[in-house]
Amino acid sequence: MKVFPPSGKKLADEMERKIESDIAEANDEDASAFASASDGYEKREAEHRARYLDYLVNEVGRGLNLEGSRIGLDCANGAAFAIAPQLFQELGARIDVISNTPDGRNINEGCGSLHLEGLQHLVAKNDLDLGIAFDGDADRALFVDGKGELVDGDTSLLLLAEYLKSRGQLAGNKVVATVMSNIGLELALGERAIEMVRAQVGDRYVLAELLASGAKLGGEQSGHIIFPDISLAGDGIITAIELLRAVRHSGRRLSELASQMTRFPQVLVNVRVRSKPELDELPDVKAAMDQLENELQGRGRLLVRYSGTENLARVMIEGEDQKKIEAQANHLADCIKRTIGE
Repeated sequence: MKVFPPSGKKLADEMERKIESDIAEANDEDASAFASASDGYEKREAEHRARYLDYLVNEVGRGLNLEGSRIGLDCANGAAFAIAPQLFQELGARIDVISNTPDGRNINEGCGSLHLEGLQHLVAKNDLDLGIAFDGDADRALFVDGKGELVDGDTSLLLLAEYLKSRGQLAGNKVVATVMSNIGLELALGERAIEMVRAQVGDRYVLAELLASGAKLGGEQSGHIIFPDISLAGDGIITAIELLRAVRHSGRRLSELASQMTRFPQVLVNVRVRSKPELDELPDVKAAMDQLENELQGRGRLLVRYSGTENLARVMIEGEDQKKIEAQANHLADCIKRTIGE
């Protein structure tokens, strides 16, 4: 369950915990009061759905004509199951839909953005232009191009940034991504004179950086993308509308646009640790990290961070040579293990 305050932002962690605590402590009297307050819910839900659809078609989607487009939708048996097909039909697209029959239990079950195989098969079988996969709560979207290849959040950010810049709508020529975004995105944006700012992983951190910097586009590799002038929360349907607008404006196929970004190989190695001291305070580890940074020479990236929930140090390296970065990551992981490993 998601609850949004009047600002449209996500609730603060402490408020979420308070709501969870109140629900856990609820008694029969509270349940009865809730049931009474829920009278007329179905009518209100229909009204809200109609308002949301009208907003998507006539505000967010204004001027977007998808006539002639053939689009596949995977609604993850979740929140987008009714709205998304109706929306894209009203915008003029011919659509094929899968995973749009929720039964209360099958959300995300072998479908949606977590399982793209069904959508890739649909796009190939029906010779579609592209496919859109939502996750269960539809706050993010991933894409499949006409060749069946994944177009993730990093590539989407590049295409959206290029489009917004061409329209003079990319404030400060700046995009907010995260520490896990591929260096290929950073290099591709740099070639287009667009600065990439990295926030911590999590859409709330992306939003905080967007609001602090005044940037107008931010997101994550997972497909969470935020357009703060439209919404302060991730919305996969809005993301899909805006990406389709960029594709239509270009006059090119999604597969051709996506090929502009070269994704660098990435290696992630986890090391179990007994403590979590500052890495810069460990001489051997710091020396190994400094050496790696020199070896990467701006054509790769090193990120070492502790897990927030487990006794793990995570070593992530991106570079042009898969075997080389695997060896580098294992070397640094061994150094960390010798120093603070369990």
